[in-house]
Amino acid sequence: MRSIGEMARDSGLGVSALRFYDRAGVLVPAWVDPVSGYRWYEPGQVEEARLLARLRRAGMPLADIRLVLAGWSGPDTGLVRKLLTAHLRRLEQGLSDARGEFSTIRALLDHRENVMTSLRTASVRLSVAAPELAAALDAVRFAASTDPELPMLGGVLFDIEGGSLHAVATDRYRMAVARAGAGGYGGSRVQVVVPAPLADAMRPLLDGEGAVGLSVDGDRVTLEAGDRQVAGRCLGHDFPDYRRLLPRAGGRRAVVEVAAFRQALETGPVRSGEAGAPDLSVLRVEDGGAVTLCADADEDPNRVAVNREFLLAALAAGARDRLVLELGAPTAPIAIRRSDDEGAFSLLMPVRLES
Repeated sequence: MRSIGEMARDSGLGVSALRFYDRAGVLVPAWVDPVSGYRWYEPGQVEEARLLARLRRAGMPLADIRLVLAGWSGPDTGLVRKLLTAHLRRLEQGLSDARGEFSTIRALLDHRENVMTSLRTASVRLSVAAPELAAALDAVRFAASTDPELPMLGGVLFDIEGGSLHAVATDRYRMAVARAGAGGYGGSRVQVVVPAPLADAMRPLLDGEGAVGLSVDGDRVTLEAGDRQVAGRCLGHDFPDYRRLLPRAGGRRAVVEVAAFRQALETGPVRSGEAGAPDLSVLRVEDGGAVTLCADADEDPNRVAVNREFLLAALAAGARDRLVLELGAPTAPIAIRRSDDEGAFSLLMPVRLES
């Protein structure tokens, strides 16, 4: 007999996934200890679990998986073959439909690119307080993408408008926004995407207390601090309209002591998904305003799951002893805000729980 931990190791399914499939009646353990509740599996169930993992990676619905597992060991595999063939047809049809829709979307995008005016400008010079720009970069840098397939997200957006410089970074799963005051420029809105390595090179020039000069000349951006200078090319891509993604006011808010909350995240319950999936922390805001970590068996409909590594990084970037967590529906982004600066915040996309 195998324990649930051994079964997870041998099958490629996480412990949380095995518990879920037990509750769903898809892969039920051979024996459950009536005293401890520990699940035990027979050796033959390893093959079933590996088959289940493959079918889930292929996107087969649980209702069909139940039938495949039920018919897998029987003498007549006709039903299994029909289910596999039917699912493959659905995938092929879905891919064909997606290609058609994407072709239309690309045509619309080409048209928009031809008529839209770029927010880039030929020449801009402004001054920014070094501590403010340093704090803004520190607050957003962790959220910049490292995906080579999405080069337009591989940097920090400098969005300059109305005496403010907003720094923004996102990798699709999280987004961070921070603000620094800017002076000496009163023109129209300007946006440049500073590559992550260039933003990192700028950071050591911002350790002083005075103002620094920031200039944009075509596709080149320069930061000057006294007799020191860092310059380089901007990314040649337009950044997504992050303002459309800003969270609306509302939701359940809770003030957390960052040190204690970090310790709770690092030592508390996590949900480990299938092989390769990140560890999840499942949060709930109590009526009194406290944030608790949900145990694996907790099925509260208001719980919100989030990538634990991303949440820890957002807490560190918040750079405060206390931060405000704002949780809405289980499918709404989680906001991490500074109580003394509502304009500096991080957004984390929730992860759907398979239950």
